[in-house]
Amino acid sequence: MDPKSQCLELNDGPLIPVLGFGTYAPEEVPKSEALEATKYAIEVGFRHIDSAYLYQNEEQVGQAIRSKIADGTVKREDIFYTSKLWATFLRPELVRPALEKSLKNLQLDYVDLYIIHFPVALKPGDELLPRDENGKIIMDTVDFCHTWEALEKCKDAGLTKSIGVSNFNHQQLERILNKPGLKYKPVCNQVECHPYFNQSKLLDFCKSNDIVLVAYAALGSQRLKGWVNLNHPILLEDPVLHAIAKKHKQTSAVIALRYQLQRGVVVLVFDFELTPEDMKAIDGLNRNMRYYLAPYQAKYHRGISIACDCGNWT
Repeated sequence: MDPKSQCLELNDGPLIPVLGFGTYAPEEVPKSEALEATKYAIEVGFRHIDSAYLYQNEEQVGQAIRSKIADGTVKREDIFYTSKLWATFLRPELVRPALEKSLKNLQLDYVDLYIIHFPVALKPGDELLPRDENGKIIMDTVDFCHTWEALEKCKDAGLTKSIGVSNFNHQQLERILNKPGLKYKPVCNQVECHPYFNQSKLLDFCKSNDIVLVAYAALGSQRLKGWVNLNHPILLEDPVLHAIAKKHKQTSAVIALRYQLQRGVVVLVFDFELTPEDMKAIDGLNRNMRYYLAPYQAKYHRGISIACDCGNWT
């Protein structure tokens, strides 16, 4: 079976393809490339497209999706589209307008999954990263449980099929799960996750609550100065991954992704399996080492944010 067509069932019923095409690109990359890359991704079989308001490319991504619908490559129901609520829109009254703005940019009637991009609120306004006169990020005070209630209303209104979170640790997830009057629990938690930061406790917690863990940075990170820690070792150069890759006649990247799949994480499916010894060896690589910096640590932060299973980092 083509791995791009394989899915997991979310806790509210819809199926999420295990392989997602991410559309984030650094600021210097022309937005037109998001159009062409997304069109190509759909042409070669991707059905799970992941973007966000923060990426500032939803107009181009939506155009790509609509063009592939128009030419008969796919139907709208074939595409699983994820968007994200940015941190400047966490006040409950701003949630639906933010989603409606994304839908207008996309020119779609609904998204398949809408997730809170970040569990910490920033000052509302036109700036994606509002700063004071000293260059310090300006935070806002919002209870994300109230934000969640606004997402539930968006689901009831048919603007999104499912709702979830990103960059939440297990305590933050518990706050939503234990919220009085909870109508829908998160279907997923999208976090940084790779062999050097394997999120094992968070993964176990998510599984125990029927929440899918979606991994970004599954291959480590792009080495982009200003928003990742360039002092960290390069994951794909790790000798353990190299040895297992040689054993299976694969690449280190394939091994890192297959590792996630066998743990029940949404990434990619392959036509071979790692042995229990392989899995144990890769488990041993964990260093609790994140690549991506939090917004207040990064000089140039463009939306890859952080969560771990060790309490709030704010």
